[in-house]
Amino acid sequence: MDNDQGYLGVTPPISASESSEREKEVTASLMDELRRQNTMESEEESRTREIVLGRLAALVKSFVKTVSLARGLSEAAAETAGGKIFTFGSYRLGVHGPGSDIDTLCVVPKHVSREDFFDVFEGMLRNTEGVTEVSGVPDAYVPIIKLKISGIPIDFLMARLALSSIPDDLTLQDDNLLRNLDDRCIRSLGGSRVTDQILRLVPNVNVFRDALRCIKLWASRRAIYSNVNGFLGGVAWAMLVARICQLYPSAIAGAIVSRFFIIMYQWSWPQPVLLKQIEDGPLQVRVWNPKLYPSDRAHRMPIITPAYPAMCATHNVTASTQMVMTEEFKKGADIVDKVIVGTADWSELFSKHDFFHKYRYYLQIIASTGEHDLQLKWAGTVESRLRQLVMKLELVDSLTLAHPFIKGFEQVAHCVSDDEIRLVAQGETTPAIAKRRAEDIEGIEGARPVYSTTFYVGLGIEAKQPGSTGPRRLDISWPTTEFTKMVKSWDKFDEVKMGIIVRHIKSSSLPDNVFDPGERQPKPVAKKRPKQAKPAEKANNVSPDLPVTKKPRPSSYNAASESTTPTQVVKPVENGVSTVPRAPQTAVVSTTGPTSVSAVAIEDIKDPAHLKSPRLAFGESIAVATGTSVPL
Repeated sequence: MDNDQGYLGVTPPISASESSEREKEVTASLMDELRRQNTMESEEESRTREIVLGRLAALVKSFVKTVSLARGLSEAAAETAGGKIFTFGSYRLGVHGPGSDIDTLCVVPKHVSREDFFDVFEGMLRNTEGVTEVSGVPDAYVPIIKLKISGIPIDFLMARLALSSIPDDLTLQDDNLLRNLDDRCIRSLGGSRVTDQILRLVPNVNVFRDALRCIKLWASRRAIYSNVNGFLGGVAWAMLVARICQLYPSAIAGAIVSRFFIIMYQWSWPQPVLLKQIEDGPLQVRVWNPKLYPSDRAHRMPIITPAYPAMCATHNVTASTQMVMTEEFKKGADIVDKVIVGTADWSELFSKHDFFHKYRYYLQIIASTGEHDLQLKWAGTVESRLRQLVMKLELVDSLTLAHPFIKGFEQVAHCVSDDEIRLVAQGETTPAIAKRRAEDIEGIEGARPVYSTTFYVGLGIEAKQPGSTGPRRLDISWPTTEFTKMVKSWDKFDEVKMGIIVRHIKSSSLPDNVFDPGERQPKPVAKKRPKQAKPAEKANNVSPDLPVTKKPRPSSYNAASESTTPTQVVKPVENGVSTVPRAPQTAVVSTTGPTSVSAVAIEDIKDPAHLKSPRLAFGESIAVATGTSVPL
């Protein structure tokens, strides 16, 4: 609803003018491109989603009844205890596409605990027909169960209200529902409450949806759509687009997208993005306030949720991910500017990222187990802590950027020996392992599968200073060792069943599965070095045996070290999963020569001032948008 001044948002609009004829033309071409890009789901999939949600709603009521009876409630009281689901995120906003997940909230009465959700309800899900890939992450910032029902991905949260029963007509607008709830329940409720508020705070819901579909597709293709990995999640992207809609209330989707990139590139972070003024309330809950809370002052790109209590949806953003997003805003602005003048097509905006071509060195994090369901939990736990690794890497001298990729790469290897198990857990394979299927190892003694998920962090290395001589050493042993300790401190970590490897690799050693077919350029023929590594040394920087001492290279050797001081030694165990002992890891890259390390356009990321800055149309000023009354 409008505020007292007659406009939506915390500032007046930048412009209330109607879009031009050219903007209408490019909007029509944008919608055509979005349809070509398959961003709209079919009617059949839409019906499947409705059926899935109906099954979930019934399952939640059954779960609440089961727990109620176990708590000693009568049959009648257990029957009326209720339980209800709410959708939020892209599905609730109306911008979901084929294969998109459904963000779902399960609301339960006060006698049902979070432990019941992960013990009882997760078990019920596993025993339900059509339900697959069930994985609970109870220790996440927002505890979650991930699953698929009839092939539809579901992200399932839980909130326990201070009510004895949950009526079917319950809505979540009343702030008093937050009374006597813990922080995790308040965060879980926030998704649904925020989504509803966003839809109320945009001047034209259809324009908002069309623009948001474009931005979501762009962010996904450019690999910057991931809250857990330090970029922005769906709700944050939605709030940014909603803010641009408020600033241009009469504009159509193409004009909104154009202004989006320009304004976001020029935004004066950490000036917060707000859809409405932050409200205080009578409840004893924390509201985002950088004057009061030091942790709130540390937020680099604060995008604040419009529902009470106001929270920062982007607390995971790091210095590196902010630099990457700023670079992408600039690129997006340049492309859309060309689209407007007719020298580019919208398809160029949605070109695939270049992450695996961008850096010379990468950090590879491999989580492995011998069981499918256990691997989902273990990999989810490792991924949820990658942001901590990135922040530690940012403290390393000579590292200008630690760029995490937004997803892990899953593999299943069917191994017939301990040597193969150890190899796979280190991220390596052989043609024989790669083509082997589950049926090929049936009946073979000692044969077993190994499930692995591999994550990547691109390492931007500072260019060598003019006049400097001699080799440089990039020591990342402290960040990697601390990260390994952190993930192993998970209370469900099992040294026997779970493996974790952290190592650095050169871009030429990246596995084929990170590239699309035909994407990878042929590897250049390597020149033979005069001295070969010892058999115990591996070019992949992991020693499967005892540590070896790296011998000095001649000064003419112009490459990163291919065998480092020891990384962690992988140990085969009886259950078939390679694990890593607690010996500290050291990964050191030694470089010589002025061209031995590639900064990979880091200069453009750190200081784009030498490039022409995208600008708003004549008479429009971003200063209007940032003139909020929220002090920092």
